[in-house]
Amino acid sequence: MRVVFLGTPDFAVASLDAIVHSEHEVVGVVTVPDRQAGRGQKVVYSPVKQYALDHGLPLLQPEKLRDPEFLESLAALGADIFVVVAFRMLPEAVWNMPPKGTFNLHASLLPAYRGAAPINWAIIRGEQRTGVTTFMLNHRIDEGNILLQAETPIAAEDNAGTLHDRLAEMGRGLVVATLDGLSAGTLAPTPQEGAATTAPKIFKEDTRIDFRQEGRRVVDFVRGLSPYPATTLTLRSPEGEEVPFKIYDVAFAPSVAGTPCRLESDGKTYIKIAANDGMVSILSLQMSGKRKNSVEEFLRGKDVSDWELIV
Repeated sequence: MRVVFLGTPDFAVASLDAIVHSEHEVVGVVTVPDRQAGRGQKVVYSPVKQYALDHGLPLLQPEKLRDPEFLESLAALGADIFVVVAFRMLPEAVWNMPPKGTFNLHASLLPAYRGAAPINWAIIRGEQRTGVTTFMLNHRIDEGNILLQAETPIAAEDNAGTLHDRLAEMGRGLVVATLDGLSAGTLAPTPQEGAATTAPKIFKEDTRIDFRQEGRRVVDFVRGLSPYPATTLTLRSPEGEEVPFKIYDVAFAPSVAGTPCRLESDGKTYIKIAANDGMVSILSLQMSGKRKNSVEEFLRGKDVSDWELIV
Protein backbone atom coordinates (compact mmCIF):
# COMPACT_ATOMS: atom_id res chain seq x y z
CA MET A 1 0.00 0.00 0.00
CA ARG A 2 0.94 3.63 -0.48
CA VAL A 3 1.48 5.11 3.00
CA VAL A 4 1.72 8.61 4.40
CA PHE A 5 3.42 8.54 7.82
CA LEU A 6 2.71 11.19 10.48
CA GLY A 7 4.98 11.40 13.53
CA THR A 8 7.56 13.43 15.43
CA PRO A 9 9.78 11.88 18.16
CA ASP A 10 12.28 9.03 18.36
CA PHE A 11 9.49 6.62 19.30
CA ALA A 12 7.98 7.11 15.84
CA VAL A 13 11.21 6.57 13.90
CA ALA A 14 11.27 2.81 14.54
CA SER A 15 7.85 2.39 12.94
CA LEU A 16 8.71 4.62 9.99
CA ASP A 17 11.87 2.61 9.39
CA ALA A 18 9.91 -0.64 9.52
CA ILE A 19 7.47 0.58 6.86
CA VAL A 20 10.33 1.80 4.65
CA HIS A 21 11.83 -1.70 4.77
CA SER A 22 8.51 -3.47 4.18
CA GLU A 23 6.64 -4.19 0.95
CA HIS A 24 4.64 -1.00 1.47
CA GLU A 25 5.68 2.36 -0.02
CA VAL A 26 6.10 5.52 2.04
CA VAL A 27 4.93 8.27 -0.34
CA GLY A 28 5.12 11.08 2.20
CA VAL A 29 6.05 12.02 5.76
CA VAL A 30 4.30 14.65 7.88
CA THR A 31 6.00 16.07 10.97
CA VAL A 32 6.08 19.26 13.03
CA PRO A 33 7.72 22.50 11.85
CA ASP A 34 11.34 23.06 12.83
CA ARG A 35 11.95 24.76 16.16
CA GLN A 36 14.77 26.70 17.77
CA ALA A 37 16.40 25.42 20.96
CA GLY A 38 19.37 26.08 23.24
CA ARG A 39 21.26 29.23 24.04
CA GLY A 40 22.17 29.78 20.42
CA GLN A 41 18.59 29.18 19.28
CA LYS A 42 19.85 26.62 16.78
CA VAL A 43 17.24 25.16 14.44
CA VAL A 44 16.35 21.62 15.54
CA TYR A 45 14.72 19.00 13.31
CA SER A 46 12.35 16.41 14.71
CA PRO A 47 13.78 12.85 14.67
CA VAL A 48 11.17 11.89 12.06
CA LYS A 49 12.20 14.76 9.80
CA GLN A 50 15.86 13.78 10.10
CA TYR A 51 15.01 10.21 9.12
CA ALA A 52 12.94 11.42 6.15
CA LEU A 53 15.80 13.62 4.93
CA ASP A 54 18.33 10.82 5.35
CA HIS A 55 16.17 8.48 3.25
CA GLY A 56 14.93 10.94 0.64
CA LEU A 57 11.27 10.76 1.63
CA PRO A 58 8.82 13.52 0.58
CA LEU A 59 8.26 15.77 3.59
CA LEU A 60 5.46 18.09 4.74
CA GLN A 61 5.69 20.33 7.83
CA PRO A 62 2.40 22.20 8.19
CA GLU A 63 1.87 24.87 10.82
CA LYS A 64 -1.89 24.25 10.66
CA LEU A 65 -3.38 20.89 9.76
CA ARG A 66 -6.52 22.48 8.31
CA ASP A 67 -4.57 24.74 5.96
CA PRO A 68 -6.03 24.27 2.43
CA GLU A 69 -2.58 24.27 0.82
CA PHE A 70 -1.41 21.49 3.15
CA LEU A 71 -4.55 19.44 2.56
CA GLU A 72 -4.10 19.79 -1.18
CA SER A 73 -0.46 18.68 -0.98
CA LEU A 74 -1.43 15.76 1.25
CA ALA A 75 -4.16 14.59 -1.12
CA ALA A 76 -1.79 14.87 -4.08
CA LEU A 77 0.41 12.14 -2.55
CA GLY A 78 -2.27 9.60 -3.43
CA ALA A 79 -1.91 7.48 -0.31
CA ASP A 80 -4.06 4.43 0.37
CA ILE A 81 -3.69 4.81 4.13
CA PHE A 82 -2.20 7.12 6.78
CA VAL A 83 -0.17 5.80 9.73
CA VAL A 84 0.16 7.97 12.85
CA VAL A 85 2.76 7.44 15.57
CA ALA A 86 3.24 10.06 18.31
CA PHE A 87 1.82 13.02 16.41
CA ARG A 88 -0.69 15.70 17.33
CA MET A 89 -4.47 15.44 17.16
CA LEU A 90 -5.70 15.26 13.56
CA PRO A 91 -8.80 16.96 12.16
CA GLU A 92 -11.30 14.80 10.30
CA ALA A 93 -10.24 16.46 7.04
CA VAL A 94 -6.91 14.63 7.47
CA TRP A 95 -7.73 11.26 9.08
CA ASN A 96 -10.73 10.66 6.83
CA MET A 97 -8.85 11.48 3.60
CA PRO A 98 -7.29 8.15 2.48
CA PRO A 99 -9.60 5.40 1.14
CA LYS A 100 -8.45 2.85 3.78
CA GLY A 101 -8.57 5.37 6.60
CA THR A 102 -5.95 6.24 9.23
CA PHE A 103 -4.61 4.13 12.07
CA ASN A 104 -2.55 5.08 15.08
CA LEU A 105 0.06 3.21 17.14
CA HIS A 106 -0.46 3.82 20.87
CA ALA A 107 1.93 2.76 23.64
CA SER A 108 -0.57 0.97 25.87
CA LEU A 109 -3.12 -1.84 25.81
CA LEU A 110 -6.15 0.27 25.00
CA PRO A 111 -8.54 1.17 26.51
CA ALA A 112 -5.98 1.39 29.33
CA TYR A 113 -3.95 4.61 29.46
CA ARG A 114 -5.54 6.74 26.82
CA GLY A 115 -3.68 10.02 26.56
CA ALA A 116 -0.33 11.68 26.04
CA ALA A 117 1.90 9.80 28.52
CA PRO A 118 0.90 6.11 28.64
CA ILE A 119 4.42 4.79 29.25
CA ASN A 120 5.02 7.06 32.23
CA TRP A 121 1.67 6.45 33.90
CA ALA A 122 1.75 2.67 33.51
CA ILE A 123 4.94 2.57 35.61
CA ILE A 124 3.87 5.30 38.04
CA ARG A 125 0.70 3.34 38.84
CA GLY A 126 2.59 0.11 39.41
CA GLU A 127 1.29 -1.85 36.43
CA GLN A 128 2.91 -5.22 35.77
CA ARG A 129 2.14 -5.34 32.05
CA THR A 130 1.57 -2.99 29.15
CA GLY A 131 1.97 -3.10 25.39
CA VAL A 132 1.20 -1.44 22.09
CA THR A 133 -2.04 -1.10 20.15
CA THR A 134 -2.94 -0.14 16.60
CA PHE A 135 -6.42 1.33 16.19
CA MET A 136 -8.44 3.26 13.63
CA LEU A 137 -8.79 6.99 14.24
CA ASN A 138 -12.21 8.53 14.78
CA HIS A 139 -13.65 11.65 16.39
CA ARG A 140 -12.68 10.61 19.94
CA ILE A 141 -9.07 10.62 21.14
CA ASP A 142 -7.67 7.07 21.54
CA GLU A 143 -11.15 5.51 21.37
CA GLY A 144 -11.16 4.03 17.86
CA ASN A 145 -11.65 0.37 16.99
CA ILE A 146 -8.66 -1.87 17.74
CA LEU A 147 -6.72 -3.58 14.97
CA LEU A 148 -3.85 -5.40 16.73
CA GLN A 149 -2.20 -5.49 20.16
CA ALA A 150 1.05 -6.87 21.57
CA GLU A 151 1.83 -7.25 25.27
CA THR A 152 4.99 -7.07 27.41
CA PRO A 153 5.63 -7.37 31.17
CA ILE A 154 6.92 -4.35 33.07
CA ALA A 155 9.97 -5.53 34.99
CA ALA A 156 10.94 -4.16 38.39
CA GLU A 157 14.10 -2.71 36.86
CA ASP A 158 12.27 -0.97 34.01
CA ASN A 159 11.99 2.78 33.88
CA ALA A 160 10.28 5.02 31.34
CA GLY A 161 13.39 4.98 29.14
CA THR A 162 13.82 1.21 28.90
CA LEU A 163 10.10 0.63 28.44
CA HIS A 164 9.94 3.36 25.77
CA ASP A 165 12.66 1.62 23.75
CA ARG A 166 11.08 -1.82 24.08
CA LEU A 167 7.63 -0.59 23.06
CA ALA A 168 9.09 1.31 20.10
CA GLU A 169 10.62 -1.94 18.84
CA MET A 170 7.38 -3.84 19.43
CA GLY A 171 5.50 -1.09 17.65
CA ARG A 172 7.54 -1.37 14.48
CA GLY A 173 6.47 -4.96 14.01
CA LEU A 174 2.85 -4.26 14.92
CA VAL A 175 2.58 -1.38 12.44
CA VAL A 176 3.78 -3.49 9.52
CA ALA A 177 1.56 -6.42 10.58
CA THR A 178 -1.38 -4.01 10.65
CA LEU A 179 -0.59 -2.72 7.16
CA ASP A 180 -0.24 -6.28 5.88
CA GLY A 181 -3.57 -7.31 7.40
CA LEU A 182 -5.46 -4.30 6.09
CA SER A 183 -3.92 -4.70 2.65
CA ALA A 184 -4.92 -8.38 2.50
CA GLY A 185 -8.38 -7.71 3.90
CA THR A 186 -7.82 -10.17 6.76
CA LEU A 187 -7.91 -7.66 9.62
CA ALA A 188 -11.24 -6.46 11.04
CA PRO A 189 -11.32 -3.57 13.56
CA THR A 190 -13.05 -4.43 16.85
CA PRO A 191 -14.50 -2.06 19.48
CA GLN A 192 -12.48 -1.36 22.62
CA GLU A 193 -13.65 -3.33 25.63
CA GLY A 194 -12.98 -3.08 29.34
CA ALA A 195 -12.33 -0.27 31.79
CA ALA A 196 -10.68 2.82 30.36
CA THR A 197 -7.94 4.71 32.19
CA THR A 198 -6.21 7.95 31.31
CA ALA A 199 -2.60 9.04 30.94
CA PRO A 200 -2.58 12.84 30.89
CA LYS A 201 0.37 14.94 29.82
CA ILE A 202 2.96 15.45 32.56
CA PHE A 203 4.01 19.01 33.36
CA LYS A 204 6.97 20.28 35.40
CA GLU A 205 4.80 20.87 38.44
CA ASP A 206 3.75 17.20 38.37
CA THR A 207 7.30 15.87 38.86
CA ARG A 208 7.81 16.68 42.56
CA ILE A 209 8.26 13.62 44.77
CA ASP A 210 5.85 13.23 47.68
CA PHE A 211 7.61 11.27 50.44
CA ARG A 212 4.49 11.23 52.62
CA GLN A 213 3.28 8.12 50.79
CA GLU A 214 4.40 4.49 50.69
CA GLY A 215 7.98 3.93 49.60
CA ARG A 216 6.94 1.57 46.80
CA ARG A 217 4.88 4.36 45.26
CA VAL A 218 7.85 6.72 45.48
CA VAL A 219 10.02 4.17 43.65
CA ASP A 220 7.41 3.71 40.90
CA PHE A 221 7.02 7.47 40.54
CA VAL A 222 10.77 7.92 40.05
CA ARG A 223 10.95 5.00 37.60
CA GLY A 224 8.00 6.34 35.66
CA LEU A 225 9.68 9.69 35.01
CA SER A 226 13.27 8.51 34.51
CA PRO A 227 15.26 9.56 32.57
CA TYR A 228 12.86 12.20 31.24
CA PRO A 229 11.47 14.50 32.47
CA ALA A 230 12.83 13.16 35.81
CA THR A 231 11.34 13.57 39.26
CA THR A 232 12.33 16.54 41.40
CA LEU A 233 12.86 17.58 44.99
CA THR A 234 14.33 20.61 46.75
CA LEU A 235 16.74 20.62 49.71
CA ARG A 236 17.50 23.49 52.07
CA SER A 237 21.01 24.06 53.41
CA PRO A 238 21.70 25.23 57.00
CA GLU A 239 22.32 28.69 55.51
CA GLY A 240 18.81 28.72 54.05
CA GLU A 241 19.78 28.13 50.41
CA GLU A 242 17.14 26.18 48.50
CA VAL A 243 18.67 23.81 45.96
CA PRO A 244 16.54 21.89 43.40
CA PHE A 245 17.52 18.39 42.26
CA LYS A 246 16.43 15.91 39.62
CA ILE A 247 16.22 12.34 40.89
CA TYR A 248 16.77 9.45 38.45
CA ASP A 249 17.06 6.29 40.52
CA VAL A 250 16.07 5.27 44.05
CA ALA A 251 15.70 2.14 46.19
CA PHE A 252 13.34 1.42 49.07
CA ALA A 253 13.80 -0.50 52.31
CA PRO A 254 10.71 -0.95 54.51
CA SER A 255 11.06 -0.28 58.24
CA VAL A 256 9.06 0.84 61.24
CA ALA A 257 7.15 3.96 60.31
CA GLY A 258 8.99 7.10 61.28
CA THR A 259 8.70 10.72 60.29
CA PRO A 260 8.09 11.05 56.54
CA CYS A 261 10.38 13.46 54.66
CA ARG A 262 13.24 13.24 57.21
CA LEU A 263 16.64 13.30 55.45
CA GLU A 264 19.56 11.14 56.60
CA SER A 265 23.09 11.09 55.17
CA ASP A 266 26.52 10.04 56.34
CA GLY A 267 28.01 12.74 54.11
CA LYS A 268 29.96 10.14 52.13
CA THR A 269 27.99 7.21 50.72
CA TYR A 270 24.25 7.64 51.08
CA ILE A 271 21.31 10.01 51.14
CA LYS A 272 18.07 8.57 52.49
CA ILE A 273 14.67 10.20 52.86
CA ALA A 274 11.89 8.72 54.98
CA ALA A 275 8.62 7.68 53.37
CA ASN A 276 5.70 6.70 55.60
CA ASP A 277 6.75 3.04 55.76
CA GLY A 278 10.53 3.02 55.39
CA MET A 279 13.54 4.75 53.85
CA VAL A 280 14.06 5.72 50.22
CA SER A 281 17.71 5.76 49.16
CA ILE A 282 18.70 8.25 46.48
CA LEU A 283 20.97 6.43 44.00
CA SER A 284 21.49 8.97 41.22
CA LEU A 285 20.69 12.65 41.08
CA GLN A 286 21.50 15.94 39.41
CA MET A 287 21.86 19.25 41.23
CA SER A 288 20.52 22.23 39.30
CA GLY A 289 23.14 23.47 36.84
CA LYS A 290 25.39 20.41 37.31
CA ARG A 291 25.78 17.02 35.64
CA LYS A 292 24.08 13.80 36.68
CA ASN A 293 25.94 11.84 39.39
CA SER A 294 25.68 8.70 41.42
CA VAL A 295 25.07 9.56 45.06
CA GLU A 296 28.67 8.60 45.95
CA GLU A 297 30.09 10.90 43.24
CA PHE A 298 27.84 13.74 44.35
CA LEU A 299 28.81 13.42 48.02
CA ARG A 300 32.53 13.70 47.22
CA GLY A 301 31.94 17.36 46.51
CA LYS A 302 29.07 18.26 48.84
CA ASP A 303 27.99 17.11 52.30
CA VAL A 304 24.21 17.33 52.78
CA SER A 305 24.03 15.50 56.11
CA ASP A 306 22.69 18.61 57.84
CA TRP A 307 20.35 19.65 55.01
CA GLU A 308 16.60 19.16 55.04
CA LEU A 309 13.91 18.32 52.49
CA ILE A 310 11.49 21.09 51.62
CA VAL A 311 8.01 19.61 51.66
